[in-house]
Amino acid sequence: MNDSKKQMKLSVISGLFWKFAERMSSQLVSVVVTIILARLLLPSDYGTVTLVTIFITIANVFVNDGFGVALIQKKDADDLDFSSVFYFGICFSVFLYLVIFFGIAPVIAVFYNMPILVPVLRVLALQLPIASINSVQQAYVSRKMIFKKFFYATISGTLISAVIGISMAYFGMGVWALVAQYLTNTIINTFTLRTIIQWRPSLSFSFTRLKELFQYGWKLLLQSLMVTIYGNLRSLVIGKVYSANDLAYYDRGSYYPNLIVVNVDAAMSSALFPAMSHEQASIERVRAITRRAIKMSSYIMSPLLVGFAACGTTFVSVLLTDKWLPIVPFLQIICVNLLFRPAQTASLQAIKAIGRSDLVLKMDIPIRVFGLTALVISVQFGTIYIALSEVLVGILGVILYSLGCRKTIGYKLKNLYWDFVSNVLQALIMGLIVFSIGYFVHINHILLLLLQISVGAVSYIVISIICKNSNFYYLLNTGKEFLHRK
Repeated sequence: MNDSKKQMKLSVISGLFWKFAERMSSQLVSVVVTIILARLLLPSDYGTVTLVTIFITIANVFVNDGFGVALIQKKDADDLDFSSVFYFGICFSVFLYLVIFFGIAPVIAVFYNMPILVPVLRVLALQLPIASINSVQQAYVSRKMIFKKFFYATISGTLISAVIGISMAYFGMGVWALVAQYLTNTIINTFTLRTIIQWRPSLSFSFTRLKELFQYGWKLLLQSLMVTIYGNLRSLVIGKVYSANDLAYYDRGSYYPNLIVVNVDAAMSSALFPAMSHEQASIERVRAITRRAIKMSSYIMSPLLVGFAACGTTFVSVLLTDKWLPIVPFLQIICVNLLFRPAQTASLQAIKAIGRSDLVLKMDIPIRVFGLTALVISVQFGTIYIALSEVLVGILGVILYSLGCRKTIGYKLKNLYWDFVSNVLQALIMGLIVFSIGYFVHINHILLLLLQISVGAVSYIVISIICKNSNFYYLLNTGKEFLHRK
């Protein structure tokens, strides 16, 4: 392996390590803070902020998506590109904030008959201009592949905002404790990242450069908007058609498997896209990175998901108590659906990296149309069928993205499917062993869960050695190289 390829490999591994560390540490702190706040605040406080954050999340798509990705993808992006996006982002986000302040906030409050939504939405929307600044900073960090900076910024924002939120909740400030936590997290994250990176906007602006970036970014922005609306729509439909308990079981059943996937998936996306963009002139190199990413991510995620599904009943009984056992079928179905995610993520990043944002949009539209159709049909039969319909959406997604991968980088379909299916098959063998232990062994649930986890980990390693899985040895060798470099 020549020096440039070896350096890129180590950069990708380093990026994955730091992004995963960032996501996991942030998630751990957030879970602890959520438990504490849940004891101090009323459910209505959470309901108010949850409702508002749906609209903030959608507005954030316009601020964060599109231009940031375009800056990373553009091969010769310079300071003029970054500065143009920086100033445009601030102006547009301020305009968006004024629209929310004077127009959207009062309308939403009247629609839901909740006057408190007006001040809460107006204050939380202050996050938009701050997020526009941070999106450019994050694009700079991603482009330079200095992901350690993300770790420091995220941890700072998470910890400081946690202290502020808990303190305000303790002194009885209710919903405003959650508002303060959410807003200060963004502020501290942005300020910290601005302090530790070298880039500063110059006094320059170009509509021509902005137009070039927009031609690539608007398709990704629209795709992200569709995904965001689609993701929130499902919960709204379940809450409207079925009971609050049904919605709680569905959401909790989705939440825990997604804790596994979101962290790994976010790390993959953040590290792979800039690496592929650097190599976009060489289709062979992009294909090689994509293939290795699918192999490695599916090798890591498949046993986690299959193992989680296999010991789901024990997990729920131990950590959530038996009253939450109805979430187990949802948990298991979502685990199956998420098995397709590694192939989808790596394929999507490859297509974006070589500049085919138009193809991303063309593929995503039929996926969302199919998903909405499946939702309309399945909602008539029950929430379990809504979960099952998501598996069909996941299968369609991996088929379309794989076709796009074959068209753009020449990644043969039989190779792509086998690269992740082979790992899934090994994980299923491990999962059968773990499930059998839970079925036949009758001991204390805590001991049973520890036994299932231990046997699952050991059996997967043994299966990898017996099957001579190249990913196992690649992971060992890469880990040694990464530690040696440190």
